[in-house]
Amino acid sequence: MGNLTAGLALPAGRKVIFQCLKGGRSAQACDRVAAMESRYEIFNLEGGITAWKAEGLPVVGAAPPRLTIFRQVQIVAGLVVLLSVLAGYFLNPVGFAIAGLLGAGLVFAGVSGWCGMAVLLNHMPWNRAI
Repeated sequence: MGNLTAGLALPAGRKVIFQCLKGGRSAQACDRVAAMESRYEIFNLEGGITAWKAEGLPVVGAAPPRLTIFRQVQIVAGLVVLLSVLAGYFLNPVGFAIAGLLGAGLVFAGVSGWCGMAVLLNHMPWNRAI
């Protein structure tokens, strides 16, 4: 798995604050780093950026995409499955195979944590930072 903090390049004893949208993934990161490293003070932004913004605190950085990558994957995958099943009923049974392959890809993404569709969508123009 490798050393999670190898790329941090911070002197020992520094405070490291993890953050994500709602605080769950950053809490997992804190737990993993705390189990491996003792030279940093590890903190999690409870409630994530969502809670930070709800308190009216400033946020600096590029605006997130209108829809998260996860929602974009759900929309695209759902649409492809829907169209494939309709094609299977009305045009050609191959449509069912396409829907099945997409389902297998979603299972693989869930098990492995790697989603090829999310990688592709991340490179789309509407998801690029300006």
